[in-house]
Amino acid sequence: MVDEEPIRVLHILGSLQRGGTESVVFNNYRAIDRSKVQFDIAIDDSSMCGIPKSITDLGCKVYRIPPYTRLPKYIFAIRRICKQGNYKIIHSHMNAVSVFSLCAAWLAGVPVRIAHSHTTAGKGKGEFIRNTLKYLLRPFSRVFANRYFACSEYAARWLFGNRVVDKGRVFVLNNAINTEKFAYDQHVRDEQRRNLGLDDKFVVGHVGRFSPQKNHFFLLEAFNALYKVRNDAVLLLIGGLGSAGGGIEEALRKRIDELGISDQVIFLGAREDISELYQAMDVFTLPSLYEGLGMACIEAQCSGLPCVLSDRVPKTARINKNVKFLPLEESCENWAKALAKSKGERKDYSKRVAEAGYDIDAVTKELEAAYIQYSMSADRDTA
Repeated sequence: MVDEEPIRVLHILGSLQRGGTESVVFNNYRAIDRSKVQFDIAIDDSSMCGIPKSITDLGCKVYRIPPYTRLPKYIFAIRRICKQGNYKIIHSHMNAVSVFSLCAAWLAGVPVRIAHSHTTAGKGKGEFIRNTLKYLLRPFSRVFANRYFACSEYAARWLFGNRVVDKGRVFVLNNAINTEKFAYDQHVRDEQRRNLGLDDKFVVGHVGRFSPQKNHFFLLEAFNALYKVRNDAVLLLIGGLGSAGGGIEEALRKRIDELGISDQVIFLGAREDISELYQAMDVFTLPSLYEGLGMACIEAQCSGLPCVLSDRVPKTARINKNVKFLPLEESCENWAKALAKSKGERKDYSKRVAEAGYDIDAVTKELEAAYIQYSMSADRDTA
C-alpha cells in the first residue's frame, strides 16, 4: 500500500521581513506533522531576506513572485502557481491585502481560501498610505475568502467584522511558541549578560522590526527619561528592517546621538537567538501603535519578564500578573517610571503560557486538524 501524499498548503507571505507573521508560519511548519501537511510559501521577489534553510530543508517549496503593487503580474503569478501546484488550500497572511491573493486563488479554482488577520491598523505617522489601504480594502476581506483565521478576537473583529465573529465563523489561532525554548534559564541569563557586557545594568528590552507601527521613537524618548533617573539603564533593540527599510534605524541612531546616549542603546539586529536574549533583559516593553496580538510579549512573559505595553496591544496578550498597559498619551516620564518600577520573580512560566493556549504543539494540532477537514470537504465537493 502506497502512503498518501501530504496535503500541500500554499502560504502567501508577501515581503519577507523576519517579523511576527513569518515566525508564526515557520513555527507552525516546524511543529506540524509533515507526513500529513506540507507548507509551500510564496514571497515577494523584492524581499529583503529569504526563507531560512531550516525551513526549505523540511520540504517547503518557495515561490518568488512580484509584489501586490504590481497587481496584474501578482495575480497572474499566484493563479499560475495555484494551477500548476493543484493546491486545494491557499492560506494568505496579507491581512486586508489578502483580497488580491485570494482573488487569484478563486480564479484558479482553489476550493479552500483562507484569509488570516494578524494585525489591525493605526494612525501613526509614517504609515498613512499603508493604513489607508488597509481601511479601503477591509470591506472586501470576505469577498474571495471562504475561511477566516485571526491571531486574536481583536484582530478578527477588526478585519472581518463583529457579525462574522459573533456567529463563530472565525478560527482564532493563537500565535504559539515553543514554550520550553523560551522558559527562564538563570545560566543562559548570566552567560548572555556577560557576553553583552551587561552584568551590572538594568536592561530594557524590545523586540520588533523597524517600522512605524512599533513606535521606536517614542520608546527612545521614554528610555531617555528613564536613563536620567537610572544611569545603569541600557536599551536592547532587537529586530530587522521593516517596510520602511533602513530609514527608521538611521534616524533613530541620529536621535540617539543628539540625546547623548549612544553607549546606552545596543542594536542587535535580526537574531536567531532571541529566546536567549530575553533572558538577559530585566523588563520588556512594546509601545506599539497597534498590534493584532503582540507575539513578542508572549515570548517575554514565558521567560518571566515584567512587561510594559501600550494600550493598543490587545488585553488578551496578558498572561502573567506583572504586565502593565499604558496609554501612549501618557508622558515619557510616566513610561519611564513604569519601566523603573517593573519587577517580578524570574522563574519558569512556560507551563502557565502553555495552559493559556500558546504552546506550539497543541496549537499546531488544531491547525493540522483544520487543514485535513478542509481538504476532505474540498474532495467531497469536487467528487
